[in-house]
Amino acid sequence: MKNKICCLLVFVALTTTAQTTEKEKIGKVLDSWHMAASDADFDAYFGKMTRDAVFIGTDATENWQNEEFKAFSKPYFDRGKAWSFTAVQRNIYLNATKDFAWFDELLDTQMKLCRGSGVLKKENGQWKIAHYVLSIAVPNENVDELIEMKEKKDDQLLLELRKQQ
Repeated sequence: MKNKICCLLVFVALTTTAQTTEKEKIGKVLDSWHMAASDADFDAYFGKMTRDAVFIGTDATENWQNEEFKAFSKPYFDRGKAWSFTAVQRNIYLNATKDFAWFDELLDTQMKLCRGSGVLKKENGQWKIAHYVLSIAVPNENVDELIEMKEKKDDQLLLELRKQQ
């Protein structure tokens, strides 16, 4: 009986350690990805993304496929400063086989608090960002004011999008 309990405890400890290790690796990928933008290191930044990665920006029109996002971002990186995001809180989740992860993070940015969320997948033993969504965090008490501020532009975009359906 003692042997079974010991084996179970060792198994649980190893499983927890493996998961923590994978979460730590993912955290390092995300931190170094943000640092690459801050350092304007184009190759390091896009090297942490999958070839088919998607970046969703804060503007409703920003649904960037990887090559489009590279073209949009290149002038910022070429100027020596892209953007500066620092995670101040992060949650990371893994699937059972530890080859797929999703996360959310609160970010300190030039836009003040933002929320990032996304998906990573393991490719050839390396964690890569496959999908990232950036949103500006708006306090609930300021939502009405924000809606009023963006109403005209949103109404115009909604009309255009409905025409496309």
